[in-house]
Amino acid sequence: MPVASVSREQIARLQHLSPFELKAELQRIAGEHEARTAFQMLNAGRGNPNFIAPTPREAFFALGQFALTVSRENREWDPELVGVPQKDGIAERFGSWLTEHDGDPGVDLLRRVLRHGVDDLGFAPDSFVWELADSVIGDHYPEPDRMLHHAEQMVHEYLVQEMCAGEPPAQPYDLFAVEGGTAAMCYVFDSLLENRLMHRGDRIALMTPVFTPYLEIPALADYALEQVHLHASTVDQDGVHTWQYPPEEIDRLRDPSIKALFVVNPTNPPSVRIAQETLDAIADVVATDNPELTIITDDVYGTFIDGFRSLMAEVPRNTIGVYSFSKYFGATGWRLGVVAVNRDNVFDERLAALPEADQSALDARYGTLSLHPRDIRFVDRLVADSRSVALNHTAGLSLPQQCQMLLFAAYAVLDDTDHYKHQAQGLIRHRLELLLDGMQVTLPEDVNRVGYYVELDVLAYAERLRGPGIGAFLREHYEPTDILFRLADQTGIILLNGGGFDGPEWSVRVSLANLRDEDYTQIGRSLRAIGKQYFDEWRDEQGADADADAEADRAARP
Repeated sequence: MPVASVSREQIARLQHLSPFELKAELQRIAGEHEARTAFQMLNAGRGNPNFIAPTPREAFFALGQFALTVSRENREWDPELVGVPQKDGIAERFGSWLTEHDGDPGVDLLRRVLRHGVDDLGFAPDSFVWELADSVIGDHYPEPDRMLHHAEQMVHEYLVQEMCAGEPPAQPYDLFAVEGGTAAMCYVFDSLLENRLMHRGDRIALMTPVFTPYLEIPALADYALEQVHLHASTVDQDGVHTWQYPPEEIDRLRDPSIKALFVVNPTNPPSVRIAQETLDAIADVVATDNPELTIITDDVYGTFIDGFRSLMAEVPRNTIGVYSFSKYFGATGWRLGVVAVNRDNVFDERLAALPEADQSALDARYGTLSLHPRDIRFVDRLVADSRSVALNHTAGLSLPQQCQMLLFAAYAVLDDTDHYKHQAQGLIRHRLELLLDGMQVTLPEDVNRVGYYVELDVLAYAERLRGPGIGAFLREHYEPTDILFRLADQTGIILLNGGGFDGPEWSVRVSLANLRDEDYTQIGRSLRAIGKQYFDEWRDEQGADADADAEADRAARP
């Protein structure tokens, strides 16, 4: 049943939009379905999780009550106009407060965070507790502006645990706390160009499929970067996508005209960890052929698979790491992210080696910040550039945000049994199972599968199941995104088009993070029903043998 309200010509035009803009039209159609039926719209097009980590939030709110208590104790004026937390003796006062509130939500985590900071990380008790209390109150500009001292150390410990499989690099990372991963990417793009480490027209590589904005940002006139796409084109012995990169794709990075590599790992939308042999190959490229290659890696999904190692661990000197707390902790609304730059890095070396004309221009840009602007490191230029340099004195992520970030990080570090991690991973695995059960298909086992999303190549599946004839039929009669419009129109279900992520044109992305568990069974059934419509239309045209088709269907794999 083709979509009555949208013509093929309209679908052809709409599918050139970003998937996130195409989604608006799908929502309109799905809304019409919802209005005329008893079925609620199911939007599996967004990755915003519908689960949260409650304990570090309880700790945040409890800490706020402590901070207000010590603020009121510093009363000098009206009861509604009190002082701010004072440092001297605040750790002792915090200890007493924790005892008074023993058993209250969040208090046990605060007690363990305090003990870990003082006993394991060597924090001065009054300094640490004052930073916590002052942060949650939010009465100061960030100081240091790049990231608060204790928050940086706590988050650094978390990143080593989760992004480096617990193995720290030879030199630590300097962290810049930012308003989520998207802000981080904007800041990184801008600073690389402002500091002459990349130039408009440079060639950059993107490992695709990839989150759509990373395809769109480089093409903007602000950057005008030439894109080289490295395609995850490998398939297994049955022709099923593994979403990994053949060696010849990585070898394209050996060309030194490619100045930067942009990576999302684990990938979005396929949601698989990039294989270790690929990471090793990238490290070899840097070691042998392209030593100044800039690597920017977005590792937001790394916590959803055990033993994850980022390129920031494998190639620390060349890599700018970006991490967001949004997905793992259910915190997209908090806007919490960090940029990580290793203290031993090529970016500072390249700044020092710039031609004198470039050095002089950058002296003028950063000269109001230091009498020796050439000594300003790249990571600190990132901070300044985030506020157009002139507003550097008010740069930095808000203190309450940094406080919640610290508590998220500490919660994970102190979770000795990885209980939260196993629950989060188990949830998305269960939803994938429900989706596949609804579709009545299986996927091959894959140690690199994360499953936060799943990308399903509809055309490839149909051709494996029925042969090339059905593929030719679909290409002749329909646009690649027709299935999205049918789903929205007939079932009220919204998915995104994989082609918009530079994946296979006939693929769809399903988010396994943002709907009720049972909804995924319904999505699977609906996908199967739409697939049967295409098959029936093709069979009617071809006069195919129904019994043979049914037998093939039972033996099929995706």
